[in-house]
Amino acid sequence: MPVRFTDRRDAGRQLALRLHRYAGDPSVTVLGIARGGVPVASAVAQVLEAPLGVCVVRAITAPLFPEFPVGAVAGPDVIVLDDDAVRAAQLSPAALDRARAAAITEWQRQSVAFAAAAPHPSLRARTVLLVDDGLASSVIMEAAVRAVRAEQPAAVVVAVPIALTPALDRLAREVDACITVEASPQLDGIGSWYQAFRRADDRDVITLLEEAGRRPSLAAAAITPRSPQAGHIHHLIAQLQRAAWPLVGAPDEIDALLPRLRDANVVLIGEASHGTHEFYRMRQALTKRLITDAGFTAVAAEADWPSAYRVDQYVRGAASADPDATTALAGFRRFPQWMWRNADVLDFVGWLRQVNDARSDPARAVGFFGLDLYSLHESMGAVIAHLRAIDPVAAQRAAQRYECFEPFGHDPVVYGRVTQMGLSHDCERVALDQLQEVQDQWRTMPAPGDARWGDPHDDARRFAVEMNARVVRNAERYYRTMFQPRQSSWNLREHHMMDTLRALRAFLGRRHPDSKLVVWAHNSHVGDARATSQGEYGEVSLGQLCRETWGHDVALVGFTTYTGTVLAADDWDHPGRHMAVRPALEHSVEWLLHETGIPAFALTPASDPALQELLDLRRLFRAIGVVYRPQTERQSHYVQTALAQQFDVVLHYDRTRAVEPLESTALRVPDELPDTYPSAL
Repeated sequence: MPVRFTDRRDAGRQLALRLHRYAGDPSVTVLGIARGGVPVASAVAQVLEAPLGVCVVRAITAPLFPEFPVGAVAGPDVIVLDDDAVRAAQLSPAALDRARAAAITEWQRQSVAFAAAAPHPSLRARTVLLVDDGLASSVIMEAAVRAVRAEQPAAVVVAVPIALTPALDRLAREVDACITVEASPQLDGIGSWYQAFRRADDRDVITLLEEAGRRPSLAAAAITPRSPQAGHIHHLIAQLQRAAWPLVGAPDEIDALLPRLRDANVVLIGEASHGTHEFYRMRQALTKRLITDAGFTAVAAEADWPSAYRVDQYVRGAASADPDATTALAGFRRFPQWMWRNADVLDFVGWLRQVNDARSDPARAVGFFGLDLYSLHESMGAVIAHLRAIDPVAAQRAAQRYECFEPFGHDPVVYGRVTQMGLSHDCERVALDQLQEVQDQWRTMPAPGDARWGDPHDDARRFAVEMNARVVRNAERYYRTMFQPRQSSWNLREHHMMDTLRALRAFLGRRHPDSKLVVWAHNSHVGDARATSQGEYGEVSLGQLCRETWGHDVALVGFTTYTGTVLAADDWDHPGRHMAVRPALEHSVEWLLHETGIPAFALTPASDPALQELLDLRRLFRAIGVVYRPQTERQSHYVQTALAQQFDVVLHYDRTRAVEPLESTALRVPDELPDTYPSAL
């Protein structure tokens, strides 16, 4: 079962998102079920700017089953029994009376203790949010609801971070609303949904009640009910407006971002889709400034090594290079071709060649490299071809080893499926042997400064042999893990990209110790997975691995958009087409940024502690890849993220347009309305 919440405070802040309609409403009171529900309720009350109280409920338990209540007490006259649980526990009437008397005694003790910290608030004509840390059984909350109903509130709302679906259904008949972050048909215990689930005691409850009593009163401030943008949301939007650095197309508009980026040695620049013009344009603008002003010497892209190496040869002016930028990009033939074969990348490749032509030292030329591992067969061919030029005998050994893959044809997915089913042996050993041989040869090569060191282009070609052999080895593993749980293949890919990045830094450092790199990849790779629901499911990201390895030497840049168009496919390997991007879901990251009313802007959360704290609360965050499925967008394209922890810099473009591919394969669908507009359900 995935860990959903860091602790009760985190659970409360996530629950507050679901309760946004009550933010800033002076008629709302938040009651935490003592004791574990009070830390959750405290966070909810703070976010919603509502007063906090406590609802004392004590479970009636059987001696042999203390963790499973057979009933609950919320006052001397408020007693709820679960008849099925009583029968299952085989409690005699006398034993039940003793358990009930013990619960009432404990209820009286706690009520007195907590009243000393905060008098019980009047609930008459108020909207009461009853909050607990989870709902595995309805009996505790049923008792709380009955106690609260006796005080004649205007409405009673049950709010819990995690709930058992049958318990939630039973309560729904008793209250005005049931709101939860997660509902599950099975629960192995509430604590399994929390990373830290320490038992709360009386002192914890008293401290939280006292802290709440010191917060300013909404009633005293005479705040009137507002729209869903009230309270916490209203404050956050105002804070975003103050912190935003508008992007209006001025030449110097990115100057404010450069100090944080130029101080890093590795800058990872993302994109919220693989087909949005504004993301490509700004990513290239930032990269150009880092190259010209901060000495960055390489771009490492979420692209296959052989195809990117062809571009690298062109921008470095190698003797064997293609005659122009368009031809140099022709290596990107596989789906999705438009990801790199588009007008924006073409412009950048041409610019990079001009920069390198103007540099007198070939070792300072800016390179373009691929980080990905999908090119199993292309990389095998590249290893053999490169070795034929420098060591024909080694090339023959490589060809003999790679014959292992021939029975499976040119579709690596077939290789993965057949070997996983045990219908054939795998080729892991031969791929590893070839990589080790190449690495052993590489270690004997002379380094820059050595009298035997030759042309930098030769040095790059030898390095390319090793990198392609690395791709073959890791691609072989990747395709074998495709039919295992998703995180297995995902994490292998992220670690491959990280290993490639390490190797690139070492290779470039042979020439100049101060070499710096820019990484181009999707937000899901660039951002820190620990801040997202990806991390909860055991997935890592390149950005996370970079932070863990190089710390402050790394800067992570993410992009967002609210609506517009995108070049994407309906499914894998389908033709790309211009598609309408739905307006972002309400209270998602993109929706909040849209609500600022600023068409395009940059944020640096780390430079603003107040904003950083506000953006630490997890929200929905959209990720469109090469496939876009608007009809199932909520399930297919949204994750949870704490934006301030995921990125160092965030660039928002409220309305964006699709990239222009070099081939006219995109079918335009102007102004199309999604089938389920506007609910996206």
